[in-house]
This record gives sequence, C-alpha cells and structure tokens, in this order.
Amino acid sequence: MIGMTDVDLRDRHVLIREDLNAPLRDGRVASDKRLTAVLPTLNAALDRGARVMVMSHLGRPTEGEYDADLSLSPVAHRLSELLQRKVPLVRNWLDGMDVAPGAVALCENVRFEVGEKANDEQLAKRMAALCDVFVMDAFATAHRAHASTAGVARYAPVACAGPLLAAELDALGTALRNPRRPLVAIVGGAKVSTKLEVLKSLSNRVDELILGGGIANTIIAASGRGIGRSLAEHGLIDFAADLLRGEYGDASIPLPTDVVCAESLQADARGRLKAIGDVGVDEMILDIGPATAVDFAERLHSAGTIVWNGPLGVFEHPEFAAGTATIAAAVAASPAYSIAGGGDTLAAIEQFAVGGGISCISTGGGAFLEFLEGRRLPAVAALEDRGGSAPPGA
Repeated sequence: MIGMTDVDLRDRHVLIREDLNAPLRDGRVASDKRLTAVLPTLNAALDRGARVMVMSHLGRPTEGEYDADLSLSPVAHRLSELLQRKVPLVRNWLDGMDVAPGAVALCENVRFEVGEKANDEQLAKRMAALCDVFVMDAFATAHRAHASTAGVARYAPVACAGPLLAAELDALGTALRNPRRPLVAIVGGAKVSTKLEVLKSLSNRVDELILGGGIANTIIAASGRGIGRSLAEHGLIDFAADLLRGEYGDASIPLPTDVVCAESLQADARGRLKAIGDVGVDEMILDIGPATAVDFAERLHSAGTIVWNGPLGVFEHPEFAAGTATIAAAVAASPAYSIAGGGDTLAAIEQFAVGGGISCISTGGGAFLEFLEGRRLPAVAALEDRGGSAPPGA
C-alpha cells in the first residue's frame, strides 16, 4: 500500500475520500472535529499543486434523491473558513469537474448517488475517471465496501492511503500487533451482542480486559451475582461465563467490587453506592463505584498499551459519570501508549477534557471495532491489493 506522500500530485486531479459527516444544527456545522482532522491532508495536497476534489457522505439519505437537509453545503461553507480559501460545492460532480492547480472543490453527498452503498462497479468507474490519483483518507468509512471507498480504489489510475488513514492504521497496529505489555483493553457499551467478536478477539490478545456498561452487567450476572433490573443480555449469559472461564483466551477480567445504582434514569435520579453483591431486585447498575474505579485506574497506570472503546457507565447523567471520568483521566495520565475510538468514547473524552493525554484518538467507530476483531477492512484491502499496480484493464 502506497501513501499520498509517495505520489507526485503536481497539476494532477486528486480525488480524496474524507469523512466530513459532521453534525448539523440550524443549517450550520455544529462540530468542527471531523473537518479539522482532514485539514493537514487537504493542505498537503494543495501545497503540492494538486487539483483537489473531495468526496464525503453525510447522514443516510435515500439513494437517487436529493435531500437539501443532507446537502454538504454547510460543510463546504465551514471548510472554506477553515482552509481560508473558497471551497465550492459541485452538485453534478460525476459529469466532470474543472479544478485549477492548488484549488479545491467539494463533491455533493456521495450517498445521493444510486449504487454508492452497493459498491456499483459502473459508479466506481465513473468516480475513478475523474482523477489521476485517488486518496483514501477516511478511516471511519474504511470498513464499508462502498463505491467511494473500496470501489474507486480498484479502478483509479493510482490509489493510495492519505495521511489520516495511514496514521490511524499505524496507531492501531502499534497498539495490537506489537504492543508494549501489559496490554489492557477497556470495552464498554450496552450490548455484548454488538461486540461479541471483539470480546473473543481481545480476550486472546490482551493481558487484561476491563468491561463496563451493559456488557459488564452481563458478565456480573454470569458470575452468579444479582444485577436487579440492570441492562444485560440474558441470552448471552453462557457466552459471558465462557469468557470469564478463559474459553476464548487468557485475559484477566476484573469484576467490579462496588457499583452505583438507581431505580430509574430520570433527570432527578440519585445514585446509591452498593457492594457488588447487594444490588436490589428493583435497582439498575448504572456506573462502577469509586473503589472499582481506583482499582481499574491503578491497572491502567501500570499498563504498557491501552485500547479503549466504550464508557464504563451512563456518563451523560451526572449521577453516573464518575466512573467513566476516573477511567478517562487514568487513560490520559497513564504512561502507556493509548488509543481510543468509538462515538461514545469520543464524547466522553470531550466531556472530561482528556484528549491531550491520549496518544491516538481514532475517528472510526465501526472501523475501529472491526480492526479490533481482526477483520480486513475493505477499503484498506483494496489499497493493499493494488499496491503500486495499474488498475484492471489498464
């Protein structure tokens, strides 16, 4: 797989797939995070005299139907401000684009095009015909075999990895393929079923597996303790018990010794601290307790590498945020190499202002999880299969 830095871009039409799926509010971009992440890639291409065309999706429109509410127009406006140069939005971009050297244009939402999600071959070829060089730079969409990710990479004259994609792959490789030990993974979230393969894979690769949220509740139930009305997947109790017994790997799985409970999640709910064996039948476990948080934090301080995906409790509610706050601070303060990813994880990092202490914050959610599972990401596979070779039929 070649990188953008390995390719001559001067006066060449360069089509860059980014993830500009930013939240919108009142017709404006509500968060710049995804936009600022791509600025180094775009500036590097522009500084080298490329004719830059940027592709991205936004939301989940119906293919073949233009939806003004999901137009990338607000993104083009904000990107113009951030780049300090005009970024026109081109609606009928598949018909061809006239971009000058050192200039940039934004293609309208790729998901308006019929065949995008099905990775239609003809659509991918039309995208590839627009450019001399295709740059895949959107790690967050690399797990999708779409026309604008994996398809165009197959047919473009040259296909390469952008700096943002390369950096995330390198960070994940450092964390999982050649980690400093001990390797500690933190996995939270509502359901075991959504992270079944991740848990299997990590239990065979990490030294310690710290669990939170509904996933932890299912594990606690599998250990024979009562969890009241806590969110859990009772149909996966047997799997959780097998995980605890080491059926999938030798990772140590520490259980909470105390938890914070309540009978509801209403705004005025108040948390009650309970020992792990004292949860009432009408109570829900909504956070780890302070003793557990300290124990987990000490484990993180002695780690060599930390991988974090998912909160430890319902951190959006102030009564149940302390556990995730403690863990977030511990990850940031640890001397370990740390990588964090997933939407809820990124929200927690922002809420507790610990981003500066984390080695790498991944832009991916689904792609991050699939990498942790050990899967080959389709868009990355397309780049790797191409290497520096010509496209089919060239």
